[in-house]
Amino acid sequence: MKKSKIIGIGSYLPEQIISNDDLAKILDTSDEWIQSRSGIKARHRAAEGETTSDLAFQAAQAALTHAKRTPDDIDLIIVATTTPDLTFPATAALVQKKLGIRHGAAFDVQAVCSGFVYGLSVASAMVETGQAKCALLIGAETMTRLLDMQDRATAVLFGDGAGAIVLEASEVGREDIDTASHVMGSYLRSDGALSDILYVDGGPSTTGTTGHLRMQGREVYRHAVGNISDAINTLLQRTDMSIEDVDWFVPHQANKRIIDGVAKKIGLPIEKTVVTIHQHANTSAASIPLALCEIVQQGKVKRGDIIMLEAMGGGLTWGANLLRW
Repeated sequence: MKKSKIIGIGSYLPEQIISNDDLAKILDTSDEWIQSRSGIKARHRAAEGETTSDLAFQAAQAALTHAKRTPDDIDLIIVATTTPDLTFPATAALVQKKLGIRHGAAFDVQAVCSGFVYGLSVASAMVETGQAKCALLIGAETMTRLLDMQDRATAVLFGDGAGAIVLEASEVGREDIDTASHVMGSYLRSDGALSDILYVDGGPSTTGTTGHLRMQGREVYRHAVGNISDAINTLLQRTDMSIEDVDWFVPHQANKRIIDGVAKKIGLPIEKTVVTIHQHANTSAASIPLALCEIVQQGKVKRGDIIMLEAMGGGLTWGANLLRW
């Protein structure tokens, strides 16, 4: 059987770090207020003129180095982002240009915070069906540029960053399927009827402007814990796994309360849960690869470990991926 395997991972965070105290100078807020409601202590912000494709390019280079591959090896680039450089072309095409690649395909996936989960499902399927041999999947965001700095409920929650993985086709015998490194499965959902609880109030065909992020925080939390837990349990059932088999839980870093609520509901020990929101804030589609990259670089992830990824974002969209490292 042909399976998709992660062979490299990388990340990039802008140099500028904005602390809660920095925000308290311009907003009616405080470090205690922000941490108590979200778990966030600081976030990174892209520099003037630094674009989403710039962040994505840096993360891509790091992932290629880790995978010991060159741009010539890549024949598919997918960028998960809700903050593209331009309305078109796709940010993935701009990354392709920056990497000097003139072959293969490049396109964006827009599922907001669930973008990386959606993108992994698409990239994995394309690799396994032979549509690509070596894929570069990037989650990259400049979320701070969507914020209304007069709205303290949302202005304190988001940051900028990028994370990337390299996936390659791997032939796996049926007798080795229970031990081989590969993407084991994905489960994706959406419900457009809930689009009004998390959205941006602008766009090319409505206001002709970028707009600002708007969120009904309580409603988002109410749907998040239940939807994410259902997605995880459904995916475990489909792959004949149990929560006890999971070695690492890498959730979207939206809110510490949501992370803790999901972990408790699915019965996963907190020591298996990866939390980076305190230092990165919510980086939307970039949050999962940033968190995954951190534990890989720290040497915590061992070959054969079972890793569960999950996210929920505007749309509403949500889903999960399961992989064996």
